Amino acid sequence: MIDIKDLRERPDVYKKNLEKKGKNLGVVESLLTVDEKWRNLKKQADDLRAERNSVSEAINQAKKHKDEQKAKQLILRAQEIPERLKKLEELEAEASAEVSFFLKEIPNIMSKNVPPGKSDKDNVVEKVYGKPKKMNFPIKSHGEIAEELGLADFDSSRRVAGTGFYYLEGDLALLNQALLIYARDIMIKRGFRYVETPLMLKNEVVNRVTDLNDQKNMIYRVGNDEMSLIGTSEHSLIGRFIDQEIDVKKLPIKHTSYSMCFRKEIGGSGIDEKGIFRTHQFNKIEMIIICMPKDSEKHFEEMKKASIEILKGLKIPFRIIKICSGDLGDMKYEQVDFEVYSPRRKTYIESGSCSNLTTAQARKLGISTRINGERIVPHTLNNTAMATPRPLIAILENNQQKDGSVKIPAVLWKYMNGKKVLEAKKSVPSKEAKVTKKKTAKKK
Repeated sequence: MIDIKDLRERPDVYKKNLEKKGKNLGVVESLLTVDEKWRNLKKQADDLRAERNSVSEAINQAKKHKDEQKAKQLILRAQEIPERLKKLEELEAEASAEVSFFLKEIPNIMSKNVPPGKSDKDNVVEKVYGKPKKMNFPIKSHGEIAEELGLADFDSSRRVAGTGFYYLEGDLALLNQALLIYARDIMIKRGFRYVETPLMLKNEVVNRVTDLNDQKNMIYRVGNDEMSLIGTSEHSLIGRFIDQEIDVKKLPIKHTSYSMCFRKEIGGSGIDEKGIFRTHQFNKIEMIIICMPKDSEKHFEEMKKASIEILKGLKIPFRIIKICSGDLGDMKYEQVDFEVYSPRRKTYIESGSCSNLTTAQARKLGISTRINGERIVPHTLNNTAMATPRPLIAILENNQQKDGSVKIPAVLWKYMNGKKVLEAKKSVPSKEAKVTKKKTAKKK
C-alpha cells in the first residue's frame, strides 16, 4: 500500500511508475478525485462535531444565566445536528471505501534497477553460476531417478491425496532434510535469528500481509474461512508485527524460519508431471528483514549474497534473474529470482525469489517505528533461503550417474551421516537362500 500523502505531492511520479508497469494512468486522477471528496466530507463532519460541542456548551451557559428562550433555540439547533452528522458520516464512509479501493490499485514505486518490460519474457539474466555438465548417457528426469532408486512413491500420494503431493523416503527424504539444515545453518551464521512460526494465520493477517494475486494463487482457507494455511513462513514472520510500533533500537530485525508451505495453485501441466516440480506442499527456509528505510537496498544485496552462498555450495548450475516492470508484483520495489538448471528440461527452473517491498507491506500491516518522536514506516524484505523441491530436482538430475546412482553434494555429507551417494537399496539374501546356495555348492 502506498502513502497517499506522497501521491498528493508527487502524482506525476506515480503516473510514470504506472506507465512503466503498463497500467492505466487514470487511476491516479480517480484516487485524487475521491480523496479530495473524502477530505471535504471529513472536514464538514469535523466542523459539525465542533459545532455540536459549541452548541452544547452554549446551552449550558444559557441555562446557567437563566436565558430560557436562548436555551430553547439552541436546543432546537442541537437536535438537527445528529441527523445532518449521520448523513455526512455515511457519505464520508463511502468516500473512504473508494479511496481504499483505488489505493490498492496503485503499485509501489519501483527501483531504478528494475528493467523495463511487459511480461516474464522481458526478465533479464543478471548473472550465471556454473555450467551444465555434458552427459554421455540418456538423461533421466528427477521423478524417474527417485522411483528407480526406490526413494519416492508418487502413485500412492496420488491415491491418498491427489495430484501435487508426494512420498519421499529413505536417503532422499534425509537429503531433503539435509538441504533445510544446511540452509538454516548458513542463515544463523549470517546473523539471522531462527524462529518457529504458526502454520495457520487469521485471515485478517493474511489479507494484509499478501496481495490479492498471492491469495488467489496460494492460500487455503480453513475453519469456516476464519483461518488460512500459510503459503510461506514470511507471512507468519512479518505478520507477527501487525499493528505494532517497533522500538527503533531493535532494527534491523533479521529472522529466518523453517516451515511446511501450502499452495492452492500449482500451475499448468508440462513435462514430467510425476515428481516434485509442482506441489501443493513443500519444505522451505525463509528469511525476512525489517529495517530503516535508508538501509533496505543494502539488506537486499545481503539477502542475495546469502542465496548465492547456499546455491554455490551445492555446486549446481544456477542463475539470477532481474524481474522486469511488467512482471513485478504491485507491492514490490525490486525483485530477483534464483533459478537452478534442469538437464531434463534443458533450461533453468525457479527455486526462490528475493524481494524488497520498501514501505508497502509494513504500511498495509500497520507496522511502524519512531525516530526522534516522529513516527515512520520501516521497510520489509523477504527471500527464499531454501525451498527444497527445485534444488532436489537439480541435484538428482545434474548429479545422476550412468549406473543410476546420484552423487550427493559434499556440503551435505555431514548432514547425511557421511553418505556420499544415493543408490538403490541392495537386497539382502535370506538365511534360507544362503543355506540352499551352500548345499548346491557342496553337490557340485
